[in-house]
Amino acid sequence: MHRRLTPAIHLAVIYGSSREGRLCDKVAGWTLAQVEGEGPFSAEAIDPAVHDLAEVKTRLGRADAFIVVTPEYNRSFPAPLKAMIDDTGPEWRGKPVAFVSYGGVSAGLRAVEQLRLVLAEQHAATIRDGVCFANAWNQFDETGRLADAERAERAMATMLGQLHWWASALRSARNSVPYGQFAA
Repeated sequence: MHRRLTPAIHLAVIYGSSREGRLCDKVAGWTLAQVEGEGPFSAEAIDPAVHDLAEVKTRLGRADAFIVVTPEYNRSFPAPLKAMIDDTGPEWRGKPVAFVSYGGVSAGLRAVEQLRLVLAEQHAATIRDGVCFANAWNQFDETGRLADAERAERAMATMLGQLHWWASALRSARNSVPYGQFAA
């Protein structure tokens, strides 16, 4: 029997799109499936299309780390995701953020580049490695299953390893200056 020595890292998986018929449901579903199980994370979804701002703030606040699942719209990330980030603040402070992006040939990487700049203003630490899906609509079937999962699963394992390291280090560091002064 496996016994966890430290508390699980509470991970929030954030849906970046709120459009009707969005591919985000499949990509975020795949992401959640990758972190569920007996690993070091306990995960919950944050979907701005479903949760109101008060619920979003509560869920962000209790998270130790984040994965933002974002499409690329017009060379950037979606406006509802920007509004959610702008309407929050302390919930991000001193916490790591990883990215799963998708889109056309750019695989959502331009959206991630801009998110890194925005989240730096929230005092979040972004993880270098991520998972990206070029031409994503051709990679997932109707049920959300990824056709060729090996490359994406390797990238996810690398990203989750880094995210766990950062989340573990920052969880205790958040209680010290300068971030401890903001603790409730």
